[in-house]
Formats: sequence, structure tokens, C-alpha cells
Amino acid sequence: MTTASAPRKVRPKKQSSRKAPLNEEKTRLIAQEKDEPEWSRWGPYLSERQWGTVREDYSPHGEAWEYFSHDHARSRAYRWGEDGIAGISDKFQHLCLGLALWNKHDPILKERLFGLSNREGNHGEDVKELYYYLDATPTHSYLKMLYKYPQQAYPYTWLVEENGRRGKDRPEFELIDTGVFADDRYFDVFVEYAKADPHDILMRITAHNRGPDDAPLHILPQLWFRNEWTWDGQTQKPEISVSEENTIKLQHSKLDTYYCHFDGATELLFCDNETNVQRLYGTENQGYFKDAFHEYIVHGNPNAVNPLQNGTKAAGHFIFTIPAREKIEIRLRLTRAENTQPFKDFDSIFNLRQAEADEFYAVLQTDIADEDARLIQRQAFAGMIWSKQFYYIDIPIWLKGDPNMPAPPKERRNGRNCEWQHLNNADIISMPDKWEYPWYAAWDLAFHCITIADIDPVFAKNQLLLMTRVWYMHPNGQIPAYEWAFGDVNPPVHAWAVWEVYKAERDANNGSGDLDFLERELHMLLLNFTWWVNRKDIDGHNVFQGGFLGLDNIGVFDRSAPLPTGGHINQADGTSWMAMYALNLMRIALELAKHNATYEEIATKFFEHFLYIAQSMNNIGDHGVGLWDEADQFFYDVLRTPDGEMTPLKVRSMVGLIPLYAVEIIEPEILDRLPNFKRRLEWFMRNRPELAALVSHWQEPGRGNRHLLSLLRGHRMKALLRRMLDETEFLSDYGIRSLSRAHKDTPYVFNCIDNSVSVSYQPAESESGMFGGNSNWRGPIWLPVNYLLVTSLRRFAEFYGDAFKIECPTGSGNMLSIYAVADELALRLTRLFRRDGSGQRPVFGDQTKFQEDPQFRDYILFYEYFHGDTGRGVGASHQTGWSGLIAKLLQPYKHD
Repeated sequence: MTTASAPRKVRPKKQSSRKAPLNEEKTRLIAQEKDEPEWSRWGPYLSERQWGTVREDYSPHGEAWEYFSHDHARSRAYRWGEDGIAGISDKFQHLCLGLALWNKHDPILKERLFGLSNREGNHGEDVKELYYYLDATPTHSYLKMLYKYPQQAYPYTWLVEENGRRGKDRPEFELIDTGVFADDRYFDVFVEYAKADPHDILMRITAHNRGPDDAPLHILPQLWFRNEWTWDGQTQKPEISVSEENTIKLQHSKLDTYYCHFDGATELLFCDNETNVQRLYGTENQGYFKDAFHEYIVHGNPNAVNPLQNGTKAAGHFIFTIPAREKIEIRLRLTRAENTQPFKDFDSIFNLRQAEADEFYAVLQTDIADEDARLIQRQAFAGMIWSKQFYYIDIPIWLKGDPNMPAPPKERRNGRNCEWQHLNNADIISMPDKWEYPWYAAWDLAFHCITIADIDPVFAKNQLLLMTRVWYMHPNGQIPAYEWAFGDVNPPVHAWAVWEVYKAERDANNGSGDLDFLERELHMLLLNFTWWVNRKDIDGHNVFQGGFLGLDNIGVFDRSAPLPTGGHINQADGTSWMAMYALNLMRIALELAKHNATYEEIATKFFEHFLYIAQSMNNIGDHGVGLWDEADQFFYDVLRTPDGEMTPLKVRSMVGLIPLYAVEIIEPEILDRLPNFKRRLEWFMRNRPELAALVSHWQEPGRGNRHLLSLLRGHRMKALLRRMLDETEFLSDYGIRSLSRAHKDTPYVFNCIDNSVSVSYQPAESESGMFGGNSNWRGPIWLPVNYLLVTSLRRFAEFYGDAFKIECPTGSGNMLSIYAVADELALRLTRLFRRDGSGQRPVFGDQTKFQEDPQFRDYILFYEYFHGDTGRGVGASHQTGWSGLIAKLLQPYKHD
């Protein structure tokens, strides 16, 4: 049996940035490349929600939210991972350390974040807590986050009932709306970690009573072993026991012995990380279960905890009455070696690590003059680091069940993910949002790596390599999408991310890139590209389908489901993504061909494939119908019904702007250096003039004698940009909308058999339940697609230079170069988070406390997407994942 204790290491060739001056954190990153010492052994790898996940779902028909609820989570052992508040773990998640709180009024001990399930929320699942990632270094030598804990009873029932009453046309009912933070009657609980060395971890908890009266607070820093022993009946059970006063000993067969020292705990508590079957199922069973601390503290049951003071879960119990406007501090230290004076150098270590974190970011932010921009960027990077998570699932075991447990329902054998029998993941992975999306999503991850590469390029490369390893990638070449349906199809952005990460590290390393990484990825992506061609081009015409492609409800129909009309949709976005994919692989092959001539042939193959895709976009299967609509000057999806009729679906959406992404420049020095590639290109352009005519300016060298490959010739590009830069359509004060605002007054209507379906502009929350209803592509602003627009425009600008002008905004009379347009778009996107002239952050909307209260206004939430008109944050509130791209946009861009 494969277990999580032996994950496969992915080792790209190490390339360290030497351009920036070295500092202590940078030195640790360089040393870590050789695992000498392994500073990332411990990190913020604990999920914020393990309940309600596919991994823990053993129901017959995949009802994950209902099978393992929040109410069950405090009493029921998890099979595949753990969760907690402000938690860390070792990289195999054998041992976890996290926070529990009680204010003497809550009905339960606060050990994990609460939120609504998909069915409970009026816009799908949603966390109902206030917490912030404030700081972090890539090696986790220093970490800091904030949890805001009300002093009155947490309104669990009210949140569920009120959101249940609201329809999709109403805003969500949030924790701040309940009034529990009125009169500042809450605690700010700051949790910080500092490492003395890779196996010596200091934890400091500082609780501020922000209210006008003294208030009680129980604080329990707790440690527990992930339950690995229940399932097979063979794994040795670890043990936590008392070592001496205020010190516990932690022993695990796959870890060294650790000691945890508590500074002045009232008492030490012990139980086992095992299911309370009596509470959940009414079955008599003796023991000290996972929910023992809740029973002991909240219900006063002294028999719930182990009087012998041993088990697999333990806590230091601290009890305070914190005076009004005052604070208290708790200290503990987790060490691999016994320490007779664990707190002697505690403060000095924290001070040192904080200073090193400041130094690390000061170097990175040298060119950012604005203090507010530096604050936003640093918190964005903190969110990226805090969103790392240990992710574990072994599909064959998950489907068949464990030998020591009841067999799962037979329906699972042909149910969710049954076709992914090879998949076995046990790794640290960057998550989109550790509560709302505590599972990897392949296309999200590609964007994460773009931002992460600026602070930890080796981790970014490892993440990209993971997705193409044989225990992730399907034998047929498909990259897994996400656990709800590994077989779903996401946009093929992996090659783009590989090139961008490679290029960023190469440029930071004085031109020396990690060619081994690039070569390994190209070989695996060749398999994935072939999968796309074989599976998603139904008619073999180089026009692609693909399904929803990450854009959820953007289309007239659910693009991943059978169409009510029959037939299929030839997708403008799917086809454009594949054109971009071909150019990305061509670029990677060209880079490798500089060192190995074998790759010239591969580069040529993808150059030609790009041209065939470009041809098909204009004339699908020689039927005279293309994806470009000359009258509307826009790209549309085309519906092909079983009788062969083709009908454009005239929704003006992001789908029609994605062709801008397929752009590449070939520099003259590449042609001179690669003569075989050059000869083949010249032959092809001479002998296939009908294809050559499709390519923008191949025969007309641009700035610096460069050649441009793009789906858009100058005329079409200008026409598309006129639409995109029109403030009555796509251009918002805060970026590019996912759907034209013109559809607010004139929704697109498609008459389908016995009824009609329509698409209208919805700038914020979704009004449909398509794809769970918790995300919306019918109007809001999304960072990843906007970021690609910015980078694509900058690539166009490298070819055209300053001579090519476009009106921006459309109708303004203001003519800008493409460089300037890209910069303007980047600036508008940063306005989402920055203070405006009146000191307001658009991301906070009309929430006065967030905007004005000094204990709120500088703590940034990185939402999943943003209101198309006002910039208010919408959807998952901690999706620093791809919304962390704002860190890249805040960095000043240096034009050629």
C-alpha cells in the first residue's frame, strides 16, 4: 500500500537568483535547494477545511457536503488529512499544531473555521469568518496571521437560516452583518511562528481585547497526530505524553521525537484523535475522543479527557480574563531536542526572524515607492505562502475502501473519479483557497506559480512538475482538473506557466535558466497536447471544444453537459487556448533547440499546428463559417447541430477576447541560430501562402526585425481592442469585465426547442446555479484572464513599439501605445485594492467598518472575483491563489 509517508521528490535542476543581493532568507532558500538544511520541513500545510471534501466522502452518490458536515468534524476522525485554525504541520502531516478558542458563550469550542455548505449558501459554499494572512517568508522562517473572534456567542444558526432564506438575487449574509463586532466586542488573535532552525519552532499567540469591557477567553494551542492507524489495522499508533511540568513528549515512528514546551499553561489536556461513535452513531464505546476538549471545556465534563495524560492529541489550556483594550501573550516552543530553558532566547529569535522578513521584502520591493502598494503586495505574497496545503488521496484505496473499515457503497466503483485509478497524491500543493477550495485546481495552480516564482522559483517549478508526474497525469495525457471531477477540462495554460516561470528565473539569474526543468516539462506536455488534439477536436478540423474550460456559467448552455439542441459547440476560447498552447510549446522548443538541434523539428511542428488552427478559426471545415463575426467585429462560439447547421452564439464575453492571448514573437537571432527551423519556416511560408496570409506581419519585420505570430492581424486586433476598451462594454474602472455591459439592457436570447435561454450582464454574484452557483463569469472582473490580457498586450507592444496607437478608452480621443494600454489596464486592476482619493478600498465595497476602522482597513482580503462596476470583492474571500497575481501587477514593469 502506498502511504503519505513516502511522497516522491520532484527535483528540477536548481537555479538560484543571484542578481538581488543576498539576505538571510535568500540564503536559506539557496541552502534549501540542497536540503541542507530543509527549512520547508514544517510549514502552514494544515487545511482550513477537511470536512465536506471529496476526499472524505464515502457516500453512494457523491454527496460530499452532506456526508461529512461541520457538525461531524469536531467528533469524527478524518481519513485523508486534517484541518485547523492558523495551523502548521510537517510536510507529511504526521504532526499538526493549531489553535482552539472559547469565549465562554459559544456552543462549541472553536477549533476550525465555520462556513456554509454549497446547498446552505444562497451563492454556494462560503466561509463565515474573519481572518487574514499578514506575513510569511518562503521558508516559513516567519509566519503571521490574524483571526477575529467575537466575544458573544457565534451566530451559527442565524447564518445558516438567514442565508437559506435569501435567494440568488440577494447579497450574502456575512458574519459582519450579524452585529457581533459592534462596539468592538471581539478579540484580535494574532498567531505567529518563528523558526530557530528547521526543527525548532516558536509559536506566539497575542490576543487583544478590542472591546470596552473585560472579557474571558480560553486559548488552547493544540498538537495532534493525523490518524494513520485506524484504517489498515497495521500502522503503529503514535503517542503524546507528559514529559515534565508544562512540557509534552511527542513520539511517532516516522518522525523524530519532539517536545513541546508551554509557557505557564493552566493545565495540559490529552485525548485521542479518534471518532466519538457514541455521539455520532449512538454506539457504546469507551475512550477519550477527538471532541474531548470541547466536552471538557464547554460542557464541563471532566471524564472526557484522559486522566493518565497521554494520547494522540494534546493541548495547553490557558484561561484569561483580558482587561478592556488590553492584550495577553502565550508562548510555546516545539523542538526536536530537549531544551531546559526554552523561552530564554524566545523574543530575540522572533525579533531576528521578523527583521529578516522585512529585509527580504525590502529587496523585492525596491522599486515600489508607495507604502500602500507595498503593504498589499506583501499580504498577497503572505496569502500565497499560507495557502500551501498537504494534499493526500490514493484513488484505488479511496474507491475500494480500507481493509479495517466497512466496504464503501458499490455505486462508487463507477462513480466520481473511477477512471483515475493511477492517481496517488501526497504532496504539499498551492491551493486556490484553503477553506472554499481546499483542493488543487490545475489551471489555478498555473497562475499561482507565476506569482510564487518571484519569491521561491524552485517551489514554483516543483508545483508545475507535479501536475505532469505519472501519479498525477492520466496515462492518456490529461492533466487532472480538481477532485470534484479530475476528468473535467481546464484551459491548457500549463505550458504558458512553465515558460513564464523559466523565463523569470532565467532573467533573475543573469541569463542562466533551468533547461532540465524546461525539457522535462516539454516531454510531458507533448502527451497532453496530443490528448487535446485527439479528445477535444471532434471533427478533426483544428477547432476545439473542451467544455466549460474554467469559465463556469459564461455561455448560453452548460458547456460541459450534453446540449439540449444536440451536436456540439466549436469554442472560440477552446480554439484560442490551443493556438496559445501551440505557440507556448514552440517557444519552449526553440529555447531548448539553442542547446540541442533535435528540438528544431518540434518547434517547427508547433509553428505549423498554430497556422492550421488559425486557418480553421476563419473557416471551420471549409464550410465558410468561422469564429470571427465580421459584422460584429468579435469572436463567438459556434453551435453545430446534428444536421450540420452552424449558428454563432452572439454573446460578447471574455470568450471572444481570449484570441488575444495567442501571440508570440520570433527574434532574428533565433532564426540565425537555428538554420533548420528557419529553412522550414521559409519553405512553409512560400508554399502555403493561404496560411501565411493569416499570420500577422510575418513578412513584415517589426521593431528590431522581429516577426509576430498572432491570431489577429492589425485590423482585427484594433477592432477587438475597440470593443475591449469601451467603457460601455468591457472596460471597467477596475479591469476588463468577463461579459459586456451591453448585455445589461440587451440580454442575448437563444430560442431552443420549447423554450428560450438568455445571458444577461450580472456584475457580481451569480443568479444561476450552474456549476454550483458560487462563481460568476457573466460580468465580474477576474484577475487571471485580466493578467493574461496585460501580458499579451505587452507582447504585442514588443513587436509594434510606440508607433501603433489605439484609442483608450474608446471614444475618449486619447490615443495610447499598446504599452500604455497594458499599463493602464494593470493600473486599473491595482485600484481594486489600493486606497482611492477618499481613502476607500473598492474591494471592501460599502462595508464601513472595513473601510474606516483602523483594526480592519489595512487587512486585505483577496477575493475570487470582483464586481464589474464597483470593484467590490465577490466569491471566495481568501483566494490569494490567482488573485495573488496582483503582487505581479504592483511590481513596476520595465519596458524594453
